[in-house]
Order: sequence, then C-alpha cells, then structure tokens
Amino acid sequence: MAEAAEPDRIDLVVFSALFPSAARPGAGLFIRERMFRVAQQRPLAVVSPQPWFPGQALIRRWRPGYRPHAPALEIQQGIRVYHPRFLSLPGVLRGLDGWSMACCSFWLLRRLKQQGARLIDAHFAYPDGEAATRLGRWLGLPVTITLRGTEVPHSRNPVLRPRLARALRRATRVFAVSDSLRRLALELGTPAERTEVVGNGVDVARFYPLDRVLARQRFDLPADARVLISVGGLVERKGMHRVIDCLPALLERHPALHYLIVGAGGPEGDVRPELDARVAQLGLAGRVHFLGAVVPDELRWPLSAADVFVLATRNEGWANVFLEAMACGLPVVSTDVGGNAEVVCRAELGSIVPFGDSAALTAALDAALGKPWDRAAILAYAEANQWDKRVAQLLRAFAPLLAEADVTLKSTAVAK
Repeated sequence: MAEAAEPDRIDLVVFSALFPSAARPGAGLFIRERMFRVAQQRPLAVVSPQPWFPGQALIRRWRPGYRPHAPALEIQQGIRVYHPRFLSLPGVLRGLDGWSMACCSFWLLRRLKQQGARLIDAHFAYPDGEAATRLGRWLGLPVTITLRGTEVPHSRNPVLRPRLARALRRATRVFAVSDSLRRLALELGTPAERTEVVGNGVDVARFYPLDRVLARQRFDLPADARVLISVGGLVERKGMHRVIDCLPALLERHPALHYLIVGAGGPEGDVRPELDARVAQLGLAGRVHFLGAVVPDELRWPLSAADVFVLATRNEGWANVFLEAMACGLPVVSTDVGGNAEVVCRAELGSIVPFGDSAALTAALDAALGKPWDRAAILAYAEANQWDKRVAQLLRAFAPLLAEADVTLKSTAVAK
C-alpha cells in the first residue's frame, strides 16, 4: 500500500481494536463511518491494536473467526491506521488484554502526541476503554469512551463490571450510542454531566431504494414474492434462527414468502451449519437464501429486494443496519433490547417485540408483511438521521476537550 507522509499535526487518536483492515474489511465499519467524517474537520490517526499469541493453530482453537494480522500500517482514505500487536493470552488470562493493549501502544501514542494529538477517542469500554484510560494517565491526555453495546453483557460479569466502572470513571467524557447505554454508564457510577448520547447515522448517498423488480431478479426471487431480510453476523446473538423458526407459520398466511440472510461468521463464531440444519429440518429449502457477506456499497440491492427488515437480536447498542434498511424504504421489526426501541421509535417505522417471544415475533412479521407502509415517512426518518448531524454533535463535544488540552500542554511547556 502506498506510503503517506507523516502528518504535520493531528488533533486526536481513534483507539479501537475493532476497525476495518485488509485482514478484516468488515470489522467496525460503523466506527470508520463516524470518525472518518470527523477527520474532515479534525485531523486524526487510528490506532487499532491486534491480538497476538505464539502459534496460530492454538489461536484458532480459542479465538473463533481468527484472521491473519493486519499490516502494521495502512493508509485508508489518506488516514493512517496503525495496528500494533499486543500479547493476548488464552483463557482467564484474557483479563490482561487491557493492560497489554495499553503497553503495546504506549510508544506509538507517545509519538502521536508529539505530532499534536491532544485526545484519545476510544470505542467500547472493555478492553479498549480500559487501555485508553491507562494511556491517558501515562501520557497526560484526556480520553473519551463510546459505549456501543458489548458493555451490557460485560456489566453482568462480576469480574469485568468493576473494571468497566473504573474505566468510565477515569474517562473525561463518555458517549453512548443509545440512551439505554447511557443509563448503564450512570448505573456504573459515571457522573451524569460527563455522559452524552451520540447515536449512529446513515449515509443516504450509499443507501437508497433501487428498483424492486431489478433487485429481485438479481437474487432470483419471484416478482410477486413477499420478502423478509436480516443483515448481521451469523452468530447466535443476531437471532437468524429465531426468524427461521417463525417461517412455517408465516408461510401459511404468506405462501410466496422468502427470507434473505446477509452476513457471514466472524470473531464471535459462525452458526451457519446450525442454520442450514434448521432450514432442512423445517423443510424450508428454496425459501431461505444465504447471500454471504455483502460490501456496504452493494447492500442496497438485497435491501431493495425485500419488504420487511427483521433482526431478532439478543443485544444491540444502536444497530446501524436499521437506519440503512429504512433508507432503502423498509420497515423494521426487532426485539426490545438495547437501543432498538430508540431507533424504531414510532409505529410508522416498524415494531418492537419482547425478546424470546416467538409468538409475538411471528405476529409482528405477519402484520408487517400485510401492512401498506408509508415508505415516504420511513425514508424521511432516515434522511433526518444522517451522519452529518452526529458528527456535528461530536465536534461540539470534542472542541472544549481539545482546547483544555491545549492550555494544559502550553502550561507544561512553560513550566519546563
């Protein structure tokens, strides 16, 4: 990949182990979507530490979805993305990840500070936020942490909960992609005045409705079909199996029903074999279509082929894909977990059902498939939730932190 000159100055460092790379192009796209837009106003670099352990065969056994390491440095859209490796030990020793991640990134962050970095912007409270707050203390830099959903299961872990609370207390500011996550931060002891909800957004120049007939031809679907679609990793949490279990009853009322599943396995695992087995067991061959991973620039095609988007997920912070589906004119049916009800916040946008209630999910999908939706209202909601609004909010939040860091650095320089 082509080299780029060292930047004259950067304002902040984005810190997250989950970030797109040549090795994992689909990882953390929502972080890049947000922060590369920030980069248009505030120069930044990305530090995305990658786990390392001697012996790839061993790693594959304890880290599902393992991929070869990303290169030490990539240039993405003119922005430097660094991938320092940190020692990540298996089993209970994974608890050292935050400390190891901080140590492996220290000298790089120190160099970036010399290039002007005055703020560390971390994504996910653990282990990324824990590592970032250590680095902030060692380097004298303010730290922001964005909560994105993994904090919910981590907060239920008696070992991790106090570490989450400590990282959030040490952060200068805590952003949450949904109010449900902000409330979790308050529950963990974060002062309310240091918290703020900054939801995800959607790029309506990338996601928009295409001709339905052409879209269905692309996937060999009948023109008169009724089509459900789910997009997400093929992991238990996303709940594609819960939708599949609803299909026999739905087919009785919607005989032309088809179900598209977009996604592949990843670091959390891969339940494709279990999904295939369930499809065969229920006699749904030819009705459930696995499309594999689809790059963002092509995702509008399967979305435009569908009538209703569904995600029977166990846990979410703020699902970007809901807005992407809405930007293609689709109503959304999902579960009442995390920030889902904050996105699907009005009846004209879809419906929210209790998690684990198969009858309620079936009834909601039946109603959604038979309802004449106001597609214009759904599209207008997506238009009102574009990335520009979120980025402007972030820039306002970053401004006083960067200004205060400037004053502190100047005072330190004078004292020396």
